[in-house]
Amino acid sequence: MRITRYSVATLAASVVLAGCSHDLTGLNTNPNNPTTAPAATLFTQAAVTAAQRFVGFTANSTSLYAQHVAQVQYLDEDRGHLRSGVYDSFFGAYPSELEDLTKVIAQGDAANSPNTSGPAKVLMSWAYQTMTDAFGDIPYSEALKGDIPGGPQHPKYDSQQSIYTGLLATLTSASSSMKAGSSDAGVGGADPIYKGDIAKWIKFSNSLRARLAMRMSKADPAKANTELAAAFAAPGGLITTNADNAQMVWPGDGVFDNPWSATFAGRDDHRISKTLLDTMTALNDPRIPIYAQPTKADPTKYVGLQNGLDNVVVTPFFNTTSRPGAILYPGTTVYGTFGTAAGKKTPSPILTAAEVNFIMAEAANRGIGGLTAGQAKAFYDAGVTASITQWGGTAAQAATYLAQPGVAYVAGATGLQQIGLQKWLSMFTQGTEAWSEWRRTGNPASIKMGPKAYADTPNIPRRFLYPVAEASSNKAALDAAIAAQGPDGYYTRVWWDK
Repeated sequence: MRITRYSVATLAASVVLAGCSHDLTGLNTNPNNPTTAPAATLFTQAAVTAAQRFVGFTANSTSLYAQHVAQVQYLDEDRGHLRSGVYDSFFGAYPSELEDLTKVIAQGDAANSPNTSGPAKVLMSWAYQTMTDAFGDIPYSEALKGDIPGGPQHPKYDSQQSIYTGLLATLTSASSSMKAGSSDAGVGGADPIYKGDIAKWIKFSNSLRARLAMRMSKADPAKANTELAAAFAAPGGLITTNADNAQMVWPGDGVFDNPWSATFAGRDDHRISKTLLDTMTALNDPRIPIYAQPTKADPTKYVGLQNGLDNVVVTPFFNTTSRPGAILYPGTTVYGTFGTAAGKKTPSPILTAAEVNFIMAEAANRGIGGLTAGQAKAFYDAGVTASITQWGGTAAQAATYLAQPGVAYVAGATGLQQIGLQKWLSMFTQGTEAWSEWRRTGNPASIKMGPKAYADTPNIPRRFLYPVAEASSNKAALDAAIAAQGPDGYYTRVWWDK
């Protein structure tokens, strides 16, 4: 398969029998082997694959960049050198879930079922948003059209600005077209995120629109302001409570498990980052025993690992630093028992009430999106509370935490810093989002590349490199993208990274 097609070509066979007066081509059609899968089947597969790819452990390198975790062995990524397999994996969305979602949308449109096509458009927008935030310019307007007669076989790379404009338009359309409570059942129970609850898909769409608008707020303040105001006021509302969180709930059946849990079943490569744990310890954060486990050497202590060490220096820290929380482990692993089998079912967050409340808190603090400074504290408090309770803490713990100096909201520039810090803390296991927020805000300032003696790169990367295969299969389009965006290097900033 050529990656530049960004589609799965349909192969057809035909038989021509010379001298025959009857058309026998129908004999080539196997009624037990359909060439098109039902929308429900495609949607399930696309949602699961996208979650595994973008919030699963394939994307763990971005959790290293965000310094939520650190590596205690196999240290390439932690020292700034990302292996090409991760880049390739992100572009692998084109012939996989993005292709499936394209077919779901087509089937929904053909059946006049916006409750089928709408969720697929939202999920596709999330995938594209994650990809463009990692790379910058990527194929978008000409992608997924390689199997259309005359369609582009070598799709151009669109600017990130134009991709954002397109995604915002798609989300606006999806939100307004979906109808909660109608007879249009959509994909129903085949939806592994919301089980066919269209009201929640509308909230997800509006909330993703708000995420995009806030992320572009330094690159295009005027449009960001307009889009934020529209998203905040959109019919159907936003994700503001954990009951509406967009998340993948895993069956935990040994086939479809939480991807972090599945990885930790056989690998013991990661510890909680010192950057994250030191920040939480200084704030007496109640999420510490949820995000981390006590060290093996001393079960009374939680200790983070410095990012970016080398294989020799890191060895003594193997048993003296904390593994990620037991909630992310499957119970039995090849190196011991950690947590319980319930860890296989831990949901993978995609977009949460905590994030949405922090978006509104930032908008209020900055006086954009139609909100005012006086509203910021309530949104900030709601964001902190939502994060703590999302991860299994209590509202009482959240209230105690919020009363502490350093956590209690302070108006102005201090409050803006607090919002960004708490947003970063809330995005545990959402590495790409946490990394993107750090790139956008520089918060927390404690995120830095590890010791220079060990690092392969001098600073935290600002973007992914393009897959090597693109240079051979789509070279002209890739070269044009590099000429427009800047060198294909770690420190070429994407459009919104100001």
